[in-house]
Amino acid sequence: MPALLATTALLLTAGCSSGGGSGGGGDRTRPGAANSSPSRQAAEQAPPAKGSVKVLRTVATGLKTPWGLARLPGGGLLVSSRDEGTITKVDERTGRKTELGKVSGVSPAGEGGLLGIALSPDFTADRMIYAYFTSASDNRIVRLLYDAKKPAGEQLGAPDTIFKGIPKGRIHNGGRIAFGPDRMLYAGTGESGNRGLAQDKKSLGGKILRLTPDGAPAPGNPFPDSPVYTYGHRNVQGLAWDPEQRLFASEFGQDTWDELNAIKPGDNYGWPDAEGRSSDLEYHNPLAQWHTDDASPSGIAYAEGSIWMAGLKGQRLWRIPLKGTAASAGPQPFLQGKYGRLRTVVPAGGDKLWLTTSNTDGRGDPKSGDDRILELQVS
Repeated sequence: MPALLATTALLLTAGCSSGGGSGGGGDRTRPGAANSSPSRQAAEQAPPAKGSVKVLRTVATGLKTPWGLARLPGGGLLVSSRDEGTITKVDERTGRKTELGKVSGVSPAGEGGLLGIALSPDFTADRMIYAYFTSASDNRIVRLLYDAKKPAGEQLGAPDTIFKGIPKGRIHNGGRIAFGPDRMLYAGTGESGNRGLAQDKKSLGGKILRLTPDGAPAPGNPFPDSPVYTYGHRNVQGLAWDPEQRLFASEFGQDTWDELNAIKPGDNYGWPDAEGRSSDLEYHNPLAQWHTDDASPSGIAYAEGSIWMAGLKGQRLWRIPLKGTAASAGPQPFLQGKYGRLRTVVPAGGDKLWLTTSNTDGRGDPKSGDDRILELQVS
C-alpha cells in the first residue's frame, strides 16, 4: 500500500479558482455552490485524517449491470440495470428482488443504457421515478409513475420525457442524476468522446446541468435561459452534497488524472485543455486527483464529514475528508480488489452507506463475484 500511495497524487486545494467566462464568479449563496469562504472553512471542524470501513453484510446478489441506486422512503432500494433497461426493487432486509418493469426506449450500447435514477422530491405524493438513459438518438431524462399495487413487471408507467438532446456515444455518457437541497434536478453528462463539446456552453455534453423537476432551465442558473450549471467536464458520474448544501462531483480523466471537484456555478473545469490540476486560473482546479488506474470514479456520497468515492478500474472505495470545499487530509483507500469494480455509493443514514459493484459491465470479471449491494459502516 505505501508504494501505491506514493504514486497517487493527492492534491489538496481549496477548489476556488477564479473561473472563466460569463457567470464565472457564481452566486455564493445559491444552493449547490461551493460557497464556503476561507474564514468559514477555517471555523469548520474537519473529520479525523484517517477513517475506517466495515462491511456489515451483503444485502443482495445476482444483479445485472447495476448502475443507479435510490433509497425508497419507508424501506427498499431501487436499482437500475444499464443493459437490461429495468428497474428492480430490493428488500434491504431480506435481499428479495422484485422487478418493477422495463423502461421503454432504452438503447444500451457500450457505456450507454439505463443509467442514473432519482426519486421526485415529492415522491410520497406523486410516486415519480426519474431516470437518465441512452436512447437510439441521444441521452435523455424521463420520469415514470411507480404503482406498487400492480403486478411485478408492470409497476412502471410510460416514460414522460422531460429533457432530451444530451449527446450520446459508446463512451462518456455521464448519467448521474440527483435532486439537490434546492429541489432542483442535477445531471452529470459526458462529452460522448467529442472533446470540443465540453468547452461549448451551447452544448449539453461535458456539463453539469441544473433543471426544474419539469425539465426547464432552473431559476438562477449562471447562463441566461440555459440548463448549463458548469462546463469543461469530461465525464461526470458522481454528485453529492454536504450538510452546508455544497455540491461535489467526480469526473473520469483520460490517461493521467481523475478528479473530485467542488462545484461552483458557472465555472470552467478545464477539459480538454486541462486534465487534473492546472496553473491556468481560467480553470477550476480539483480538490483531489488520482491516477486513472487507482480510481476511474463513478458514484460519490457524503457521510461522516467525508466524500466516499467508488472506483471502477481502481476497484476501491476512497475516503476524502473535507474541511469546507478543501480536502483536510490525503484520500484513503478501502476494499481494494475485494469486490471488483465499484459503481455507486449512496447514504444509508448516519454512518452507513449502500455500495454496488459493477463486474458485469463488460469490463469487470464476473468470476470475481456477481454484482451485489453491500451495506457499510464508515467513519
